[in-house]
Amino acid sequence: MQLGLYVGTVGTAMWVSEDLGETWKRPYSPAGLYMEARVWSLTSQPAWGSHVFAGTDRGVYRWHGPQQKWEHIESPLDAFSTYTIAQSPHDASFMLAGTHPARLYRSRDGGRTWEKLSIELPAECDLIGETRITSILFDPVEPGLIWFGVEIGGVFRSRDAGNTWQKTSHGLVSEDIHALAVVRPDGKRKLFVATNRGVDISWDDGDHWAPMPVEVPRPYFRAIVPKADSERVLFLTNGDGPPGSTGRLLRSDDYGETWKDVGLPGPLNSTPWCVAVHPASPELMFVVTNLGQLFRSADAGRTWTKLKREFGEVRALILRPLESP
Repeated sequence: MQLGLYVGTVGTAMWVSEDLGETWKRPYSPAGLYMEARVWSLTSQPAWGSHVFAGTDRGVYRWHGPQQKWEHIESPLDAFSTYTIAQSPHDASFMLAGTHPARLYRSRDGGRTWEKLSIELPAECDLIGETRITSILFDPVEPGLIWFGVEIGGVFRSRDAGNTWQKTSHGLVSEDIHALAVVRPDGKRKLFVATNRGVDISWDDGDHWAPMPVEVPRPYFRAIVPKADSERVLFLTNGDGPPGSTGRLLRSDDYGETWKDVGLPGPLNSTPWCVAVHPASPELMFVVTNLGQLFRSADAGRTWTKLKREFGEVRALILRPLESP
């Protein structure tokens, strides 16, 4: 199965590589999305399909890989930057999208129509002005269990597929939420949240949080991603701010109990921002910095190659099959 690598940028739309990052193409504006678009988020489900959804500064678009075409999905999201978008791993027709300023929308028909959910969210904060939804996490086992994070506003949880929500931020080191992840050591859920001041963990689905010790020069974290075929192994990006001037990728082989720097070939130009993995090739992975340096590993992060292509500002990275099976 041939995998495609998709990069969402701020100002040069989306780029696609069909040879694992060696060469790249960027669809021209006649394909349906203007070439200077800001692509904040990318998602695709089922994982084996070639359709990719993009959250942009002008709403939601769907990429049809075999046809090399963008389809704009007209919706209330057109008025906002769609900062994060995700499809349920249990039902491809069920999607959530979070915007800047912070609002949450739901689709039950594969993104064709969207409804705004009634959630009381913080509208403003001192650091970034208007708040934004930065992360959406569907539990891989329980279909109705979902979390999302707000920058800056904490973590929210639903147990009924988004009908009702509860803020679950007690004990967080910071409510500046960047990413969420969940694993199951011994069958018990362990929830992670990455923030600007550290990483917290919860064993009760977010009701209570406690700090996770990680020895780094500065506790600024962006992404936390389990290995595609093993929840025991996780990857965590760390740097010195947004965009930052350097950073590192950390790996854990014990469900996040201990961490080790994998040694990305440097020097890095900014904080590592996104990690991409896929179950079709679980040893293959990519990481990109906020200012566009791209790295590839073929052995699950033990060794790395820096790729020739460098982008500008990057906000999204996913690895997906180029065509449906």
